[in-house]
Amino acid sequence: MEIEAAVVREQEGPFEIESLTLEDPRQKEVLVRIVGTGICHTDLTVRDGNYPPDPPVVLGHEGAGIVESVGNRVAAVEPGDRVALTFNYDGTCPNCRQGDVAYCESFFEQNFGGTRFEDDSSPISDNGDPINANFFGQSSFATHAIAHEENVIPVTDDLPLELAGPLGCGVQTGAGAVMNSLTVTPGSSLVVFGTGTVGLSAIMAGQVVGAKDIIAVDLVDSRLELASDLGATMTVNPQSVADVVETVRKATDNGADYAVESTGVTDVLRQAFDSLAKLGTVGVPGAPPLGTEVSLDVNSFVTTGRSVRGVTEGDSYPKEFIPTLIDLYQQGRFPFDEFVEYYEFEDIDNAIEDAENGETIKPILRMSDA
Repeated sequence: MEIEAAVVREQEGPFEIESLTLEDPRQKEVLVRIVGTGICHTDLTVRDGNYPPDPPVVLGHEGAGIVESVGNRVAAVEPGDRVALTFNYDGTCPNCRQGDVAYCESFFEQNFGGTRFEDDSSPISDNGDPINANFFGQSSFATHAIAHEENVIPVTDDLPLELAGPLGCGVQTGAGAVMNSLTVTPGSSLVVFGTGTVGLSAIMAGQVVGAKDIIAVDLVDSRLELASDLGATMTVNPQSVADVVETVRKATDNGADYAVESTGVTDVLRQAFDSLAKLGTVGVPGAPPLGTEVSLDVNSFVTTGRSVRGVTEGDSYPKEFIPTLIDLYQQGRFPFDEFVEYYEFEDIDNAIEDAENGETIKPILRMSDA
């Protein structure tokens, strides 16, 4: 079928909306008419050449829409179902079999390969020439996407469908970092570095699990104000204090029990680590370019028992965790719609510009009506 898709043709180039050809779904694939798609920092990281796949490529990995058709071996969804799309995984490796699907042995190939894992083919082409796609098993910067049985999550009728997309990556990453990866405990202290989608989701999750002290650290005062509205008990702008680490340690009685570093900046990761109390843990969902290294004082591990915990997709099992987040949203306990702004599909470059200059935290592109 013919679709409209936003294509990156060159590194650091614009997203150009073009008419392309999308294949029919194969046996375990799902054709989804996209209603809305969140824009994530990872999309821009790939655009800029810091992660694969290479141009030409169709990105987008926070899609939501309506199932139009399914392959003959798909049992989880059927045509007409409302679904959110998330990351892909093989479902068969040892980690997947025990529920740790975010650490699938083929996670990188499944989500950043630019082609189907099974045979290196692409479901999208331009006049017969393959376009890199299958990004996070979806490539949802398009009017339609081929997804997989593993990465489609049914969504209840009482949630605005276009709002569901960010649950598939940024929101579940931040919330999961707190609720799954770190298992933050009631009455504990949590400091979150960076108050974008991931950081704000972590702050809301901190409130859900009953953290006593929730400190938000960011350079933008407007974002810190929103963090306070969403559950932060204290905010810190590094430009307004002499020493971020000492400020956090003093406010938490000699160090935070948990930290989330969502910026992907190595100097900030060092601050997050140094802000911890003894036996504290920092979760790291923030992803800098491949090959980036960080310097830490080894004796700080030895003498304090602190830990650094990598976080992929919030250690989420999406088929269970995304419905949990939807339930919390409907209860009024997880109002992630507070940091969302909507844009029409053709305004994708404006949406990205607003995200990069800090005007918008989570842009969502609207492709069609639900």
